[in-house]
Amino acid sequence: MSPAPRRPSATPHRRLLATAALLLGSSLLTGCQAVLFGSLNATTGKTDVVVQRDVTYDPAHQLALDVYRLPGTARAPVVVFFYGGSWKSGKRQWYRWAAEALAKRGLVVVVPDYRKWPQVRLDGFMQDAARAVAWTHAHASDYGGDPASLFVMGHSAGAHIGALLATDAHWLNAVGMQPRQLAGFIGLAGPYDFLPLKDPDFIDMFGTTHDAQLRSQPMYFVNGDEPPMLLMQGSTDKIVWPRNAESLARALRKENEPVEVKLYPDIGHFAILFSISKPLRDKAPVIQDVVQFIHEHPRATSVAAPAEASAP
Repeated sequence: MSPAPRRPSATPHRRLLATAALLLGSSLLTGCQAVLFGSLNATTGKTDVVVQRDVTYDPAHQLALDVYRLPGTARAPVVVFFYGGSWKSGKRQWYRWAAEALAKRGLVVVVPDYRKWPQVRLDGFMQDAARAVAWTHAHASDYGGDPASLFVMGHSAGAHIGALLATDAHWLNAVGMQPRQLAGFIGLAGPYDFLPLKDPDFIDMFGTTHDAQLRSQPMYFVNGDEPPMLLMQGSTDKIVWPRNAESLARALRKENEPVEVKLYPDIGHFAILFSISKPLRDKAPVIQDVVQFIHEHPRATSVAAPAEASAP
């Protein structure tokens, strides 16, 4: 009798997808997140990317960032990447796989940590984000980057933070900058128009009244002074609905601001992020679209600082 055929072993691609499905199904508890992102980091293998880790950008709050680049990089576009986690969780070290993938495309990539709820609320993490961008603008040339080609990018809550920096000018004004000093904003599955709030955590985070909560809505601040935007969204996202990107795009178009919406079919909230990684890149051309957008918008339209700026 012939032996039963052997079942083919799972490929790294399938194992990673299975791990992601299992861990994401467990509500992405912090321990599970660490395992999942550790698995993604393990797929990067040997790389030429140079990393400067634990660079302090806010000594008062002991906040640091990591900088990724290829050797010999000069005058390269710079991307500040804000990770997601419902404004409650996340660590910059978990996103090495994403930063290296972008750095391999000739970008200088900065991944900062920021304070989270319940330690801080909206003002706290937005002030941290503004300081991280201001630090990057001031120090980009030290790492081979071009400060006039500075992009803000994020996923989920990180995309919300980046979009608010790009629309509500007072966050960057407080650190001596303005939204027009950004060459562009790139949002992956970002919440930009998500009122009314029902979750008690988010109500505590963003305010108990409608007027207070409006401060958290990027689309509410669109006034024609925004940088170009690329809004990337999965069609089957049930965590941040595609209408968020559509709403922000409508507001920008009313002000004749350049905006492009990429809607990827059969892609969910986390798959759009994970498609940046090499094993899952066939899920959606996210990284190609990001690089193309950056090349199409090489420099900010204005580099003049506001006349007056106060410390946050």
